[in-house]
Amino acid sequence: MPEGHTIHRLADDHRERFAGEPVTVRSPQGKFADSAALLTGQVMEAAEAHGKHLFLGFADTGWIHVHLGLFGKYTLGATPAPPPTDTVRLRLLTDAYHSDLRGPTTCALITDDEKQAIHDRLGPDPLRDTDGPEKAYRRVSRSRTTIAALLMDQKVIAGVGNVYRAEVLFRHGIDPYTPGKDVTEAQWNAIWADLVALMREGVRLNRIDTVRPEHTPEAMGRPPRVDDHGGEVYVYRRANQPCHLCGGEIRTADLAARNLFWCPACQRPA
Repeated sequence: MPEGHTIHRLADDHRERFAGEPVTVRSPQGKFADSAALLTGQVMEAAEAHGKHLFLGFADTGWIHVHLGLFGKYTLGATPAPPPTDTVRLRLLTDAYHSDLRGPTTCALITDDEKQAIHDRLGPDPLRDTDGPEKAYRRVSRSRTTIAALLMDQKVIAGVGNVYRAEVLFRHGIDPYTPGKDVTEAQWNAIWADLVALMREGVRLNRIDTVRPEHTPEAMGRPPRVDDHGGEVYVYRRANQPCHLCGGEIRTADLAARNLFWCPACQRPA
């Protein structure tokens, strides 16, 4: 499932290409056809992201709410657009650009109130300038749930997925099984600040890189990592491989139906 930086990048891309323009809206697949008919010809006025949720705003009608889920994919390009296939749930088209959405968990036309209800149930997002660490820490500090699970709970903090979860805990030397109540406010503020920086870089590069400059392949004289997520990492999907810092073996385990990755030597229990 795409992490929050991908959705914020999509919001930026839609804002740059479509905002302020009358947009032709189509649903070749047919599942969004009624809403597309209401929207086509209207001006897109906004594109926003909160966590893993994308919102495309049309003042007279409401918001297209998109959640990609596990299988959703977006493609964006210049016009002329290729002939649409019957897998395209949503096509946006202007004289200059098009975007196609396939396979999302959610693609729905919603009202302002329905949009606000989604914001209300989500935790703060490190990529939203109006959000900060305080609200999330109030929940974390009262919880016996592991910090690894809390970081994946979108009601606690929005937009963090399995990669950022594993990597930020490694970068701060925190055992992923530490209960939330045992994470200090200083540790949480440092985690938050690191996520802000890492995820902003993810938006800029459209990939996840989490290793510090001194641990890049060039700095360490090691081969670059080859993985479909496309970035240099410390522990994510590196089970049974040596840690870049201590040389110990990276471990993996199942936690809340997701694979957890960590270095037991570098992330010792407090």
